[in-house]
Amino acid sequence: MTTHSVDGPLFEDFSIGQLFGAPSVTVTEGYTALYQAITGDRMRLPLDTHLSSQVTQDERSLVHPMLVINIVNGQTTYASQNVKGNLFYRGLILKKPVFVHDTLTTITKVVGLKQNKLKAGRDATGMVALEIETKNQKNEVVMKYWRCPMIPCRQKDIGTGKNDDFSWIPEALSIEDLISCTRLNWNINPLLDTAFSPTTPDFLVGDHVVISGQDTITAAPELVRLTGNIAFAHTDASRSYLKKRLVYGGHTISLAYAQIMRAMPNTIALIGWQGCDHLGPVLEEDIIRSEFTVTSIVPLQAGGSLCELNVETYAKRLNSEGNYVESKVLAWRLVLWA
Repeated sequence: MTTHSVDGPLFEDFSIGQLFGAPSVTVTEGYTALYQAITGDRMRLPLDTHLSSQVTQDERSLVHPMLVINIVNGQTTYASQNVKGNLFYRGLILKKPVFVHDTLTTITKVVGLKQNKLKAGRDATGMVALEIETKNQKNEVVMKYWRCPMIPCRQKDIGTGKNDDFSWIPEALSIEDLISCTRLNWNINPLLDTAFSPTTPDFLVGDHVVISGQDTITAAPELVRLTGNIAFAHTDASRSYLKKRLVYGGHTISLAYAQIMRAMPNTIALIGWQGCDHLGPVLEEDIIRSEFTVTSIVPLQAGGSLCELNVETYAKRLNSEGNYVESKVLAWRLVLWA
């Protein structure tokens, strides 16, 4: 008889070109209902099957793009089970819309390894650059991006010599790639019906928007389990460097997106993220708020425009003296078709 230990890889276990798979996921109505219950997102097309079919010409319900992103993130987490924190996302693009009963299959590839500088009193860690590609049941690429988790080393004082250059990872998506994602033969006129109320302002480049409604993070482990995320720090407080469960970063991003949708409910689609940096940890019961600046607007032949937003998201929590202390936790650049 042999005893086997099932655990995730540590920094020394990674090698360039290494591939990780995950169970494929068919997105059902159950997924969409639970996601809606956790985030309360008001983006119109994923909520309204009739309107969605009028716009997309597909009778199936459109899956919320942030739910797609969260499921895909979960499929990448075999590689990052021991994650101490996800440092950034880059070049995330949603190439094809996903509808209920589509099946998502994701492959994660190691494309860079860089050990952090050794410091006295701190265990050795390294950054692992991952390239992620997701296809649907038709073998069409629906999503691609890069992310970078920080992973502890097995030996606490080791010097691995790993020092790959990450600068080749795209800092921004090209306008051609972004526009190509809007060539869907959709009829957006029903969505833009002026009878919809409440009306929202037509934002201009340079406008700064502060969303007053805030959200307390709850059901953090439930979203993690829903999306198949197996990073230990999100479900096991003893594996977190704060000795409290860390909220999965996509949860914070999802609430930020839901807040943006209060200001832009007629958004047609989320096209991509130029990048998203996690600036600090988030814990369950933190209170999240967001504000954004419109940095560019590009009119589209298909109707509507590509709108790029610089989003800043903050979390506040009670300190030991019973006062709320706020810190910035996200710097996020996203592109909407709106």
